[in-house]
Amino acid sequence: MRYFPELVCLVEIYTYILGYVVLAFDSYSVRHLGSGLSSTILSKSSMAKFITFFVILGFLCLTTFAKSPRPITDYEVREKKDSCYADIESGLWGWECKSSMIAKENCALKCLSPVCYSLIYESDPLEEGEKDYVRGQEYKYCMHRISIGESLDGVKGSFA
Repeated sequence: MRYFPELVCLVEIYTYILGYVVLAFDSYSVRHLGSGLSSTILSKSSMAKFITFFVILGFLCLTTFAKSPRPITDYEVREKKDSCYADIESGLWGWECKSSMIAKENCALKCLSPVCYSLIYESDPLEEGEKDYVRGQEYKYCMHRISIGESLDGVKGSFA
């Protein structure tokens, strides 16, 4: 299983922009429908070229971002985790995430990396007073592998 966070974001932005382009073209065609058939056909031809250009550009961007040049740093992880804690404290994750320190930690881990959380902790979440160093190392390793675009095969159980 491969997971590329940069690609997910890029595809969402790309789809959003392309949706607006198509919507703008549809409204342009309706407004200029009375101005003659040849101008509408020309517009559709130009639009087809424009969409083709965006599709090719999108695929080029996807291959460019397929692998990150460097792994995520401890500083980046801390920054993102602090942001997750702030979101939890503000109530964005719901009351259950603020109910106890361990619930807050589980929600922060899920916020930090939903894929790694589901792989490492979802079947057996942290419990009150539990310090699971092995799963903590597996979680960090999972985040490292995701950040450089590698497969997550073999992450679970790699430190046991």
